[in-house]
Amino acid sequence: MTKADFISKVAQNAGLTKKDATSATDAVIETITEVLAKGDTISFIGFGTFSTAERAAREARVPSTGKTVKVPATRVAKFKVGKNLKEAVANKGKKKK
Repeated sequence: MTKADFISKVAQNAGLTKKDATSATDAVIETITEVLAKGDTISFIGFGTFSTAERAAREARVPSTGKTVKVPATRVAKFKVGKNLKEAVANKGKKKK
């Protein structure tokens, strides 16, 4: 699904125009980005948690040349799936008894 497809689906589900859905989607993405850039965590109960983690510097090998290169330390974004989302994905396509 592309961003445009996602925006169309949000507009349909929320009864919004595509313009309003685009503004809302962009605002949500921008806010999540700002929160993570500060190093904070944002949680949506049942959906999941966005956070950051520090990756230590390390050495890695380039497969094609076999050379060892130094990979600098960095901060990365993480997402931990919430219970409701995990169950919804796991149960998709299964028949309920």
